[in-house]
Amino acid sequence: QVQLVESGGGLVQPGGSLRLSCAASGIIFSIYDMRWYRQAPGKQRELVAAITESSSTSYRDSVKGRFTISRDNPMNTMYLQMTDLKPEDTAVYYCNAEILPGTIGGVKSDYWGQGTQVTVSS
Repeated sequence: QVQLVESGGGLVQPGGSLRLSCAASGIIFSIYDMRWYRQAPGKQRELVAAITESSSTSYRDSVKGRFTISRDNPMNTMYLQMTDLKPEDTAVYYCNAEILPGTIGGVKSDYWGQGTQVTVSS
């Protein structure tokens, strides 16, 4: 079945950088919009950045100019390059994608990864 797997999280000092990856696996016909969300302890999950199939992008205001979302369509992979990280960026980061499986009878659905922890601390 279709799965999303994130990687690249970790502990970084303020001002540092990290690159998150989200790889889709399984029998896939097409991947449409892809998104990064994050959820800090005690807070609601929030949308960080989004990218369409044609690579149009959008960002929440607090990460504009610091984060860059991109995708590699042939590799079914999405990235989030994070620079100038701040303590308030600390959260579990989740990838999300609208995917049409390539199996007979497949239905376009929303898929989520398991999350990767990003901690920004000195």
